[in-house]
Amino acid sequence: MFGTKIGNFINKFEESFLSLLLVGMTLLVFSEVVLRFGFNTGIDWSQEVTLYMMAWFVLFGASYGVKVGAHIGVDSFVKLFPKKIRQTLGVLSIAICIAYCVIFMVGAWNYLAKLKQINIEMEDLEIQRWMSESIIFLGFLFLIFRFLQLLIKIFKGEAEGFSHIDEAEESLELAAQIREEELRQGGAK
Repeated sequence: MFGTKIGNFINKFEESFLSLLLVGMTLLVFSEVVLRFGFNTGIDWSQEVTLYMMAWFVLFGASYGVKVGAHIGVDSFVKLFPKKIRQTLGVLSIAICIAYCVIFMVGAWNYLAKLKQINIEMEDLEIQRWMSESIIFLGFLFLIFRFLQLLIKIFKGEAEGFSHIDEAEESLELAAQIREEELRQGGAK
């Protein structure tokens, strides 16, 4: 129960924060375009803030992509194996992903500690760079959380590994729908 509450909170937080970032970036860029081309002025800090918002969006979005299975993967080779082997390969790939994230988190922690120690601010705003770049650490922390969730699903038998969007299958389904619609329209004439 406790894990579910934390998971639900993280899900809501992640989705809300991604939405907030996307709306914020859109409004900021739109305002900058209107000010620049309409009034020959602009917001001094908008480019830097938009850049950081995009970085936050990408790293939060990566963990969200793992949650919803939105990452594109090539698993046609893995699908040739029996279920147990696919699960084993899924566990192995998740272990590699977690190790990768841990390496990045350690590097990010060291980098952020040095930024804090030398007290560097962002170029256009009086905000410490370690604060604005903390997404490097946080993003990989969220990724580890999602990978652990997937690992638990594999051990419970609810998943075999990463679930990916199957673009080829989706394209074939879309083509069949279009062909069916054309046949219906051609038959109605």
